[in-house]
Amino acid sequence: MHMPKRSAGILAYHWKDRRLEVLLGHPGGPYWNHRDQGAWSILKGEYEEGENPEAAARREFMEESGWTLSVPLEPLGEIRQRSGKTIIAYAAQADMDPATLSSNMFEMEWPPGSKRMQFFPEIDRAGWLALTEASAKIVPGQTGFLDRLALGLARLHNGGPKRAQSKG
Repeated sequence: MHMPKRSAGILAYHWKDRRLEVLLGHPGGPYWNHRDQGAWSILKGEYEEGENPEAAARREFMEESGWTLSVPLEPLGEIRQRSGKTIIAYAAQADMDPATLSSNMFEMEWPPGSKRMQFFPEIDRAGWLALTEASAKIVPGQTGFLDRLALGLARLHNGGPKRAQSKG
């Protein structure tokens, strides 16, 4: 029996004119060329059983973007994809210029059946997006991370969840 695949990633965020923006990456390669809505992703990648997921998230973020994050990471938990893959994500307040993106490359046969191998960037572009735009562009299985980030930041800025305290 094989273990389902596991990915770890980082959802970078910052505030621009008091509006929350998140950093998403658009996957490179010919299959994603003309896809926009539902195609973008947090910067993430697979890691091995027994590997520290936070260290893997930092490594994958760096490999896919060229940017090294040294800031603390806040856990956003895990989400299981329809494929069975589990993604664990972390939030990081950061500020990088998407124009300086420098992604690692992958190799694939293109066009299919041509026996010609070509290289493509794992992430061909990145961008800071407001939450509503990010929700439309992100892979549907990852929207929970946007919700968790927004909820966590709202709690932080409002002094915690407002719940009626029950005695006893």
